[in-house]
Amino acid sequence: MRPLAPPRAPIHIMSCDAGKPMAVAVASNLGAPLVRSSDVWFSCGEGKAIIDQNIRGTDLYVFQSPIAPADSRSTYDRFVMLLHAIEAAALSDAEWVTAVVPYFPGARQDKRKGRVREGISAGLFARMLQEAGAHRVVTVDIHNEAIAGMFDPVRCRLENIHLCHRLARWIDARGLAGDTVAAPDVGGMERARQYAAELKAHLVGLSKERDYATVNTVKKSTLIGEVRDRDILLVDDIIDTAGSVCAAVVELKSHGARHITLACAHPVLSGPAWQRLKAVAEQADREGWRFRVVGSTSVIHHNPPSWYLPFPISPLLAGVIGRINGRGSVTGIQQSDGSEGPTTLV
Repeated sequence: MRPLAPPRAPIHIMSCDAGKPMAVAVASNLGAPLVRSSDVWFSCGEGKAIIDQNIRGTDLYVFQSPIAPADSRSTYDRFVMLLHAIEAAALSDAEWVTAVVPYFPGARQDKRKGRVREGISAGLFARMLQEAGAHRVVTVDIHNEAIAGMFDPVRCRLENIHLCHRLARWIDARGLAGDTVAAPDVGGMERARQYAAELKAHLVGLSKERDYATVNTVKKSTLIGEVRDRDILLVDDIIDTAGSVCAAVVELKSHGARHITLACAHPVLSGPAWQRLKAVAEQADREGWRFRVVGSTSVIHHNPPSWYLPFPISPLLAGVIGRINGRGSVTGIQQSDGSEGPTTLV
């Protein structure tokens, strides 16, 4: 992929261990070199990043996946290793250092929600990234776009990449879009509205009542709109334990919906999520309706079941990096149709 203008510096791709599958795919797409580096962990639990080649004067993109189900270390371990890698790159005199973190950790902890004696992790992580030496952070469909204001724009900027256009087209090309887009909660209505506009589909929503005394618990969902005899695309940004979306599927089916496709930008799928989704898939098989889950490769799940379809984001990230390097329009590459290539892990 050629930059649109003379590059600001030679592109190099570097990765922490958990981000390597995505980094390799993006480097291949760009035709850019993959920097030799390694994560080192000591027996006491401390770690450091080591760069094994000269990166002086480069436009460097450091990949990390804070959520990595195949990796035994914690989200916080992986985030701190990213900080080590960014600082190592800055100290190695890279001209530009960009952290590529498709899933921004702590994005749901963006405000106190009435509880004053707790931190705001999204802001803490933003400050840590820029203090480590990042000039820019590239992420995908961040939970709250106001997090961009938690960075000092003179020192570090957040580049939030929207999947709506490409993901909607990808789902539609596979015959899974249906004729109605649904939001699992009121907060997701604007996102669902964008998908409905992209697909020229009807729009419905659900209002969920949470039990905030218990983590990841939804007490009740209520449908707003008509879904009888319609095929539904249920869209969300993050699916964590899948309680909300499974409750939404139950509500949609109780009102006469037919086939349901569940799509998200970030398939975290922790704790009971796989069992909950499997139960819905088995119910769909018994009752003769189609259920599919589409998740982007911001979180990579190896050997998923047949009803789970990964949407590869590496071509889009490669395009974004090419535009940044060539001082082009990042918005334009998000709105282009672009070739997604074959369905791969990334």
